[in-house]
Amino acid sequence: MAWTCRICGKHPSVGNNVSHANNKTKRRWMPNLQRVRAKVADGVKRIRVCTSCIRSGRIQKAA
Repeated sequence: MAWTCRICGKHPSVGNNVSHANNKTKRRWMPNLQRVRAKVADGVKRIRVCTSCIRSGRIQKAA
């Protein structure tokens, strides 16, 4: 589970690119993850968190 937000669990979603001729090819929508130093239960760690969790204040950044 490498590309997953440690707070909300957001992960890549899958779907199709659809052309004008209605040809379909697989694609992925990746979450906007950032590596931040944050306070977690066992001290300060560098974790991957999505930007919506950072902006909403769900994590507390370490100084």
